Amino acid sequence: MAANEIRKNDVGTIFYGTIYDTAIVNLSSATVKQIILLKPDTTVIQKDASFVTDGTDGKLSYTTVAGDLSCCGIWKVQWLITLSSGTWYTDIKTFKVYSNLN
Repeated sequence: MAANEIRKNDVGTIFYGTIYDTAIVNLSSATVKQIILLKPDTTVIQKDASFVTDGTDGKLSYTTVAGDLSCCGIWKVQWLITLSSGTWYTDIKTFKVYSNLN
């Protein structure tokens, strides 16, 4: 496992996100919590996320499965949450998926 790099076809890579507004958002009552990944080829992956604890700390996670990290390049990531008061998308961040020797 690479210490600081995400590699093509990695399985088990964990993405973490903390949801903020003007302060950390209590997500414990969220009815939707998802990660949205945009591949370099513009394919979108949207998967259900999990609480890291109980949601009161605003923290979400997603662990990659086979097929998720299927191409190299610059990816984008965004979190989606729905609470009783509305639906929100977070700021978009980028990360790089590196190639392998085979």
